[in-house]
Amino acid sequence: MKEITRTPIVILNFKTYMESTGEKSLQLAKISEEVAQETGVNIAVAPQHADLFRISQQVEIPVLAQHVDAVDAGGHTGSVLLESIKEAGASGSLINHSEIRMKLADIQNVVEKLSKNRMVSVLCTNNIETSAAASTLKPTFVAIEPPELIGSGIPVSQAEPEVVEGTVELIHQINPEVKVLCGAGISTGDDMQAALDLGSEGVLLASGILLADEPKKALLDLVSKL
Repeated sequence: MKEITRTPIVILNFKTYMESTGEKSLQLAKISEEVAQETGVNIAVAPQHADLFRISQQVEIPVLAQHVDAVDAGGHTGSVLLESIKEAGASGSLINHSEIRMKLADIQNVVEKLSKNRMVSVLCTNNIETSAAASTLKPTFVAIEPPELIGSGIPVSQAEPEVVEGTVELIHQINPEVKVLCGAGISTGDDMQAALDLGSEGVLLASGILLADEPKKALLDLVSKL
């Protein structure tokens, strides 16, 4: 399985933009791979499920699913089965992103399943308290993303630095093995450096790169200060 836990790490969530769908999704994954190779920074991508297999076969960087449902094999039409993303080449999955929230019991179920399959879990949270609770479930990463800042262009590391610092401090008290990522509004090298200075071990981002006129240039700028 492709190595993903090395930090600092950049996880690029492709969401469902047309700029990151189908053939463009593959192009963006290859750009991410080029930047990873040129800079030595660990970069992972999270494409739509329909693009998972093709991308995982054509790039060497880690590939994540955007979501997994808490279901077992059987009659669950339209659900995302963990075994299916594993077969498609995913190294793990995002969980509980602000755009697809999950029940606590389902979050625990998916984190445990990913762990049993030696896959990475990136558990998204929205404040210090939920981040602390999330860390007790023993995910690989907790990604703190205040919803009001997602897609705003205003980085959480600057708008609400106390959220990042408080999350890092509390999580490390509860479970020092859980790595903290910073999300929401991250798009520049200054944003990423600020996030790392606050104690995070990487970033989870999307629109700042996906919607850039030159995604490769934007991604190179993001990691330029590392």
